[in-house]
Parts: sequence; structure tokens; C-alpha cells
Amino acid sequence: MGVTLNDDEIWDFLSEEKVGILTTLRADGMPVALPMWFVLVDRRVFIQTHANTKKVARIRRDPRASFLVEAGERWAELKAVHLSGRVGIETDEGVVANVAREADRKYAELRTAPERLPDATKRHYAPELVTLRLDHDERIISWDNKKLRLRAPEVR
Repeated sequence: MGVTLNDDEIWDFLSEEKVGILTTLRADGMPVALPMWFVLVDRRVFIQTHANTKKVARIRRDPRASFLVEAGERWAELKAVHLSGRVGIETDEGVVANVAREADRKYAELRTAPERLPDATKRHYAPELVTLRLDHDERIISWDNKKLRLRAPEVR
């Protein structure tokens, strides 16, 4: 039995997890990997971020990116999905509104109240949000080590 996730398992896992690692490319080709909150809409990954961030500048320059979501601590528990593709800025107002609603539902209890933030942080995050859309290719890498048929430990 293999450890690869089937299509439904991939999307179920992604819908349950809260943080993914978005990797974009600097102008010199060096990758930059950042943890991001994300939502799924119609089996597509969307990320809301502020328009003035360096990640948005990198995406505008070179849209190639990857996205990794992982879980587990022990080797036998490791589970992950890795998507590759191109990131675009979503402009469809209906999609953007749907993504915002889904993000509010998914992360409402995890957000920090704005009044608790330092003024400099509030100013940094004040610019408008953009919605990023990962247009992933067919090369989805996945594994779930829980699918392994491990032998019972030897009793001595």
C-alpha cells in the first residue's frame, strides 16, 4: 500500500489545515518560503494579504510558486500536500467576496484584535488586501505516513 493521498483525501486535508507555506522567488531566483493562512474555494487555494508586501511584488515579477501544507510530528504521522504552479491576483469581485467570507469563517477565532496591535503594526497592515489565487498544475505531491502498515513493536 502506498502513502500517496487520493484526490478527495488531498482536498479534505487541505480544507482542514490552517497554515500553508507559500514559496515565491526573488529576482535572483532565491526562494522565499512564508507561512500563510489560506482558504479553499472550488478546490483552489486562495490567500489574502496586503498589497504592499514583498511577496506580492515577487509574484507580480515572477508568478511561479509552490505551496506546502504539512501535519504531524512523528515520522509515522507525517502528512503533506505540495502544490506547484503560478500565483495570480484575483480580480473577480464575487470570488474575492467569497474568499473573504470563507477566511472570516475559518480564522475568526484566531485573529488578533486590532486594538491590541502596536501602532506601527497597524500602519504596516493598513493598505488594502489583495486576494492571491494559486493556479496549480497537475504535479501534486502528497503523502500520509499513517497509511504505512507498520509492524507492531517487538516485546522483549
